[in-house]
Amino acid sequence: MTKLNWGMIGTGWIAHEMADALNTVNGEIYGVTGVNQEKLQRFAAEKQIQHTFANAEALIADPKIDIVYIATPHTTHYEFIKQALNAGKHVLAEKAITVNERQFDEVQKLAQDKGLLLMEGFTIYHMPIYPMVKELITSGQLGTINLVQVNFGSLKADDMTNRFFNKDLAGGALLDIGGYATAFARYFLNTQPNVLLTTAKFTETGVDEQSGIILKNDQEQMAVMALSFRAKQPKRGVIAGTKGYVEISNYPRADQATVTYTSDAHGETTQQLTAGKSSEALVYEVQHMQDYVLAGHDNGELQLSHDVSHLLGSIRNAWGLKFPFE
Repeated sequence: MTKLNWGMIGTGWIAHEMADALNTVNGEIYGVTGVNQEKLQRFAAEKQIQHTFANAEALIADPKIDIVYIATPHTTHYEFIKQALNAGKHVLAEKAITVNERQFDEVQKLAQDKGLLLMEGFTIYHMPIYPMVKELITSGQLGTINLVQVNFGSLKADDMTNRFFNKDLAGGALLDIGGYATAFARYFLNTQPNVLLTTAKFTETGVDEQSGIILKNDQEQMAVMALSFRAKQPKRGVIAGTKGYVEISNYPRADQATVTYTSDAHGETTQQLTAGKSSEALVYEVQHMQDYVLAGHDNGELQLSHDVSHLLGSIRNAWGLKFPFE
C-alpha cells in the first residue's frame, strides 16, 4: 500500500484521539504543529511524532506531507484549508468544517479545481453500522421512510467566557453539536430539505443555547431535531418508516442499531444489528480518508457536508444569528 504522510494542526483532545488512530493505521505520524510550543513538544513525544513545526504555514509547506488534518477551533478552518489545498495537500478538517456555507462552497470548489480530497470529520459517515442500516432501508423492509428524529444535548459549564458561548469564536450549540444531528438527518433523507421551521433560545452572549428544528424535503419526508447546551440529552436517532423503525443510540460513533418491525400495525418484532466498534471510530475515518486519496474520489461525503453546511446556514438565517466576523 502507498505510504501517506499526515501533518496535524492542533493538539487538543480530539487531536489526541486522532493521533492514536493514525498510529493504529499507519504506525507513525509525520508531523504536528500547535500554538503552545511546550504542549506541542509533549504531544509529539507522547504520540511518537517524527517532526514538529513552529507554525501551520511551515507544516503545510513541507513537500513530504500528503494529508493535512485540522483540529483547531472552527473559526480557523477556512484559512488553513485554503492554504493546504493551494499547497497541493489533501485535507481532513474537524467539524464544523467551516463556519458558514459561503466558506464551504469556496473550499469545496478549490478542492475540486485542484483535484484534491477534502473531508469533514463526521464519524457517522464512516461507522460500519450505517451502510447496514442503509441496506435495510433500500431493501424495503421498513417501507417508505417518512420521519427522522434526532437529539443531541450537552451540559456545558455555566461559564459565558468559554469558547462554547463566545460569539466571536462562532460559539453555540448548532455549530458545535448540531452538525452531527443535521448530518444524521440528511444521511437518511432522500433529498435535501427545502422547508425549515425553527426556534431557539439564546444565551446572554447572543449564541444559541438550545433549539428545535423541523426540516422537510420535496418528498414530504421530515426531520425533527432537538439541540441543547445546558440540558443533557441522549445522542439518539430514529428513522421511521411505514413498516418499522430503527433506533440508534450514541449515533456519532454507533456500533449497533435496534430495528422494530410494525408492518401489521399491531404486533412488533425486533432485530439487533451490530457492526464495527465505537472505540475505532477515528480509525475508520483515517482508513476511509486514505482510501479516498488513493482512489481519487470519496463516496459522496463532501456533498453531504455541503448539504449540512447549507442547512446550518439556513437555520442561523432563520434565527437572525450572525457572527461578528461575517
